[in-house]
Amino acid sequence: MNDTPGLTEAAAPPSSGPPFPDHAEAVRFYGPDIARDPAGLYEELRGRFGPVAPILLDGDVPAWFVLGYRELHHVTSRPEWFARDCRRWNQWDNIPEDWPLMPYVMWTPSVMFAEGAEHQRRAGAIGDALDAIDRIDLKALCQQVADGLIDTFSAEGEADLIGQYAHHIPAGVIARLYGMPEEEVPAMVRDILLSLDVTADAGGAHQRLHTRLGNLVADRRRAPRDDVPSRLLRHPVGLGDAEAVIDLLVVLAAAQAPTGNWIGNTLRLMLVDDQFSLTLQGGRGSSGEALNEVLWKNTPTQNFIGRWAAQTCELGGRRIRRGDLLVLGLSAANADPRLHAGLPDIYGSNRAQMSFGHGEHGCPFPAPEVATMIARTAVESLLDRLPDVRMAVPPERLEWRPSVWMRGLFELPVRFTPGR
Repeated sequence: MNDTPGLTEAAAPPSSGPPFPDHAEAVRFYGPDIARDPAGLYEELRGRFGPVAPILLDGDVPAWFVLGYRELHHVTSRPEWFARDCRRWNQWDNIPEDWPLMPYVMWTPSVMFAEGAEHQRRAGAIGDALDAIDRIDLKALCQQVADGLIDTFSAEGEADLIGQYAHHIPAGVIARLYGMPEEEVPAMVRDILLSLDVTADAGGAHQRLHTRLGNLVADRRRAPRDDVPSRLLRHPVGLGDAEAVIDLLVVLAAAQAPTGNWIGNTLRLMLVDDQFSLTLQGGRGSSGEALNEVLWKNTPTQNFIGRWAAQTCELGGRRIRRGDLLVLGLSAANADPRLHAGLPDIYGSNRAQMSFGHGEHGCPFPAPEVATMIARTAVESLLDRLPDVRMAVPPERLEWRPSVWMRGLFELPVRFTPGR
């Protein structure tokens, strides 16, 4: 058993067994300590249950945690068995309206929950709209956004690379790819960050984003431009305005938190690990390796809800009933010892990690390419502009956000020689 403080207690079976026979020994997958040591948690679950573990989500709601690499690949490769439409869930009668995880499972008419031909229609339009972005222009835009943010603190000699940098870059890039008026970008970025946080302002921020994008789509319908919303609207599949608005929101959300945390986690690695020292000697040559290592070891999206079994089946030695919820353990699958057995260090160049998902509902091309360009430009721009950047606190004082779903720091305080 792992002796990390709080882990054993949080992972212990409930004192009175749940009313679900298949989950009599299930582990509570929530609580203040459950995310303190995610790697230790996944190792313990794997040792107790194998590649598929029975878990209880908030309120002791039963689900299956898929933590084996092969099993996760199987689930994501077979949408006819493990579907995306959450309305299949066999637990809806037991879920209160204020359930904390409702934002993850509440059905919306978006590409996220579409299946089959409808999903191909929506995802294809998004992919084509993003693929039309000129890569040279995108690189320049990423550089512009990164430099603009660095300009705001470079003269101070100190900064928080999470709150002042990493979390602002993806939203800033996407807002401009959407063709938002420059004067509206700061407000849109603030609302993107607020909408993804667990605060009282989240609902209002989401509504403001919806209204803003609704107005943008209506404007592009009247007067198309060379931007992502215009290309989405004129795509041959014929998206309606409401479809375009909600799918543009999905792209925003999918880009913001994962890419922002990817940047932050990579900067942390490069600051605290001698292999990726932020020096003039290290920098650019190692940034790609550091970004890839983070996807393997500290991927921003740790776990994802999810898939719903379209039929009763067996997975990893477990009987999965029709309508059961499966939580995709992306980080746990990346650490599956069966994947690494007998292989050399795969973190530097191997890109078979599950961090972007897999299969029909994985992150659609070219979104991973766009995210990679944003993240790599952000890291390399900081190396160029602040070559002597260093931690302002001991590494052990850095705090991870207490989430079992996302992996990211509260802050990353640094010091450097002030510049102009």
